[in-house]
Amino acid sequence: MASFNKIILMGNLTRDPELRYAPSGTAICNVDLAVNDPIKRDAEPLYIRVLAFNKQAETCGQYLRKGSAVFVEGRLQISSWEGEGGVKRTRPEVVAQTIQFLPKSSDRMDGSNSSSDSVDINRIAALDDSDIPF
Repeated sequence: MASFNKIILMGNLTRDPELRYAPSGTAICNVDLAVNDPIKRDAEPLYIRVLAFNKQAETCGQYLRKGSAVFVEGRLQISSWEGEGGVKRTRPEVVAQTIQFLPKSSDRMDGSNSSSDSVDINRIAALDDSDIPF
């Protein structure tokens, strides 16, 4: 039986990242992400826990803050634990493969993001098939 587990999210941090180290020395960073529904603009956002490990965890802990925008690719897993009174609790979470830091929304709106990686949408729309090198 074939299976596939990949999730892609884009949203904003709801609080500062929590960076900790396992006894083995592995860096672990918890990031809580709010993701809005692109269709139902007035719908309540989804709140999703994202886990990052090793160097990526340290980088997230160093540079991200509450409100930071990120693009996350990873896999979904279910975390379970025993809560107060012995009640079993579960929560879906994403184990990040990559986390890309996005510019602040104010940078995107005023065009001040002068990165050489930015894409000119008008230029792409003007291309025809002869401009594509493959």
